[in-house]
Amino acid sequence: MERDCLKGLIVSSIRIFNHHVKTPYFILGLVEFLLFFIGPFCAIWIRYGSLAPEWDNPDLFPLTYRAALVSSTFIVCMYALGMYQSRLREGSSGLVLRTLISFIIANITLALFYFLIPELIIGRGVFFITAAINLLFLAATRLFFGKLVDEKVLRTRILVLGAGQRASRIASRFRRESDRRGFKIVGYLPSGGSEDLLCSSRAIETDLSLCHLCLAHQIDEVVVAVDDRRQGLPVADLLECKMLGIEVIDDVSFFERETGKIEIELLSPGWIIFSDGFHTRLYQLETRRVFDILAALLLLVLTAPILLATLIAIKLDEGWGAPVIYRQTRTGLGGMPFELFKFRSMVVDAETNGAVWASKDDPRTTRIGQFLRTYRIDELPQLVNVLRGEMSFVGPRPERPEFVEKLKQEIPYYDERHRIKPGLVGWAQLCYPYGATVNDSLQKFKYDLYYLKNHSLFLDILILIQTAEVILFGKGAR
Repeated sequence: MERDCLKGLIVSSIRIFNHHVKTPYFILGLVEFLLFFIGPFCAIWIRYGSLAPEWDNPDLFPLTYRAALVSSTFIVCMYALGMYQSRLREGSSGLVLRTLISFIIANITLALFYFLIPELIIGRGVFFITAAINLLFLAATRLFFGKLVDEKVLRTRILVLGAGQRASRIASRFRRESDRRGFKIVGYLPSGGSEDLLCSSRAIETDLSLCHLCLAHQIDEVVVAVDDRRQGLPVADLLECKMLGIEVIDDVSFFERETGKIEIELLSPGWIIFSDGFHTRLYQLETRRVFDILAALLLLVLTAPILLATLIAIKLDEGWGAPVIYRQTRTGLGGMPFELFKFRSMVVDAETNGAVWASKDDPRTTRIGQFLRTYRIDELPQLVNVLRGEMSFVGPRPERPEFVEKLKQEIPYYDERHRIKPGLVGWAQLCYPYGATVNDSLQKFKYDLYYLKNHSLFLDILILIQTAEVILFGKGAR
C-alpha cells in the first residue's frame, strides 16, 4: 500500500540543469535544510523561553535570514565533504569523521560571516545550542534515511530487458547493495534472438508479455540492454509500457544517470547525435568567462599568502637559484597547445628520458613537492592560465600532447574532450583517482564525456564545492 501511494513519484534521480541528482539524497538534503533552518529557532526558545530577544532586535537582520544562512552553510559544508554522495563507502566511522569536520568548518565559516557582517549574528549561547541541535537533527535524519532506503520505500523498481553482454555490464557494475541506492533491479528478461545468456542467475522465465510482466512486478522503469536491437527488440511491447506510464530508457542513459559517466564501450554515434546535451550557447560561453575571471581573481587574492609561502618553501628546500614555476605544454581547446604553469614539485631533470605519467611515491618528486601535490597547491599558478583564457575554472584536465596522440588511437571519441576549454578542476578528478595507464585515462574520459554533455554553471559550482573534499583528504594525488 505504501508503495502504491508513492507510485509515479518514485524516480531514482532528477535532473537539475542537465545534471542527474539522486532523488533520495535530494530529499535528504531538503529535509536537513529545513531542520537546520528550524535549529536556531529551537535554540533561541531554549535559551530565552521565547523568540522575542532575537525576533524583535532592530539592529540585526530578520531571524529568518539568519536561520537561512545557518542552514545553507551547514548544507554546503556537508556537501563539500561528500555527505550527499551515493558512492561514499567509508562506513559509519568515515561518516562520523566527515560529519565532525563539516560541522567544524561550518561553524568557523559562520563565525567568519558574523565577523564580517555583524547584523547576521546570533548570540554566542544560541550559536552553540544551534550546533548541538543540528547535530542531533543530523543523527536522526541519517538513521531514518538509512532505514527508509534499506526498506526500499524510495527505490525505483527496474526490469532490464536483455540478459547478454550489455546486460551483464549492468549486473557487474551494480553488484553491491550500496551501488543500487535509489533503485532495485527486479531481474533480467532475455530478449530472444542469438543473445548469449550471461545473467542466467537473475534471468526471468515467463510466458507473460513484457507489459503484463511489468504490471505484475510493479516495474517503474525498463532498461533496454539488448545486444542486437535488430533481432531482439519488442517495439510494440515497449510502446505499450511507455503508454502505461512505465519509463523506458536505454542502457547508456541508465549508466549516465546512475554513475555520472558515459560508458564508451556501449556508445554509438547515433546516441550522441540524438541525445540532449553536447551544446554550448553564446550566452553560456560569456557567463562562463565572467565566472572564470571573477573566481580566478578572488582565489588569487585569498591564496596570496599560500602562493608566497610556497615560493619561499621551494627556495629553502632546493636553494635560492632553483626554479619555482614549471612550464609544460598541454593540449587545450580545439586541440591547440598552450603553456601550463605549475609550482615545480619534481626535480629539475625529471623528464630527461621523455614524458611519462607520474606514479605513486614517484622518486622524482621533491620533499616539498609531495605536500604540494597532495593538497593541489602545485596547481594554483594555473589561475594565470584561467585569466589568460587558455583554461576554464572547471573542465576536463589538460593532457600532454604526447599522451593525447596515443590516447586518441586507443580510446574512441577521445578528441571530443577538446570541444571545451580544459579546467583547473574537473568532474573526473572528483569521481576517479589519479591515473597513470591507458585504462585509467579511459575511465576518466567517461566522466569527462558526461561533463561535456551536461556542463552548466550549476554543475561547475557543485564541482567547485566538492573539490574541498579532494583537497582536505588528499584524494587522487600522486
